[in-house]
Amino acid sequence: MRLLMLAHPGANRVYAAQAATMASSELAICAPGAGEVAARTLAGIDYLGFETDSLEGSDEERTQALRLIARQSTFLALFEERPDGLLRPIEVADPDVFEDDLVTIPKYPGKTNEQFTRLLLNVTLAAVECPLNERATVLDPLSGRGTTLTTAWTAGLNAAGVEVDEKAVEQMAAFLKTYLRRKRLKHKADTVPVRREGKSLGRKFEATVHLDDRDLTMGVFTGDTRSSAKLWGKRRFEAIVTDAPYGVVHGSRSDVVGTTGKRDRSPAGLLKGSLGVWAHQLRDGGALGLSWNTHGLSRGDLVAMVEETGLVVKNDGPWLGFEHRVDASIQRDVLVAVKPLGSDTAQ
Repeated sequence: MRLLMLAHPGANRVYAAQAATMASSELAICAPGAGEVAARTLAGIDYLGFETDSLEGSDEERTQALRLIARQSTFLALFEERPDGLLRPIEVADPDVFEDDLVTIPKYPGKTNEQFTRLLLNVTLAAVECPLNERATVLDPLSGRGTTLTTAWTAGLNAAGVEVDEKAVEQMAAFLKTYLRRKRLKHKADTVPVRREGKSLGRKFEATVHLDDRDLTMGVFTGDTRSSAKLWGKRRFEAIVTDAPYGVVHGSRSDVVGTTGKRDRSPAGLLKGSLGVWAHQLRDGGALGLSWNTHGLSRGDLVAMVEETGLVVKNDGPWLGFEHRVDASIQRDVLVAVKPLGSDTAQ
């Protein structure tokens, strides 16, 4: 069966010339049954075309296949390309737990584009080798005002974070409390001080929303990401998804120490001190998804840093299809790595 996915028009504004390549790579990774993925233009409209036989199986297989396609960050609509040249619309149920306004309402300088955050989450989850059940949690150890965390909630996953900027956590907490109240969703949300062994470790925002079929939780500590393991203790996560400082807005406010030991605008120093901590926090089979500005750190150097932690980098095929220009000072790329099964036992 030949399918055509109509992409959201906003994708072209986000990724410019790289939109089709990024969407193709995401689909190839996230929907294993999709083959021969390529951009198509019909009557002046751009689509993403691909072959699949996953819709011809059982009802359960068809539902799962459509769910994977609908989760794509640029998905808008799906059609079957018939032999007579006509397109047949295929009904696809919305797979999200929340409406997209949970992620799109907050507007502030330096916010990562929502479509890109969804892409980063999608490809990271596709690499996870351990079970993703109702208790699965996504950690963003550089959580800012929570775009990754609310994106994880939208996808039906629990969320956890660490953020050094206390004001950012306060703003995120205020928005979520207002949002959940206005949507009349049953929930609990509060910010509490955290003390251990008589010492203050900062504050923690905690939220639980009670849905019809599940509860979703969120917890965000205020603190340095390099102390993430200390803050979260023995807790392990199925996925870690984060957007490293670009050295443009974030770098001017963050305590980023370069590889030379001096303060600089590259994320190298921060990542060098954090990657080992984050790798330790992953469950065996869990995956790390990281985006960063290649103007400050090359892919080869970052791959070497990640591999030193024992993670296995996805570094071929469609996993190399995400580098794109954001603006003159930001050339962004995505790296995904997996913690091998049995790693903790081996240690």
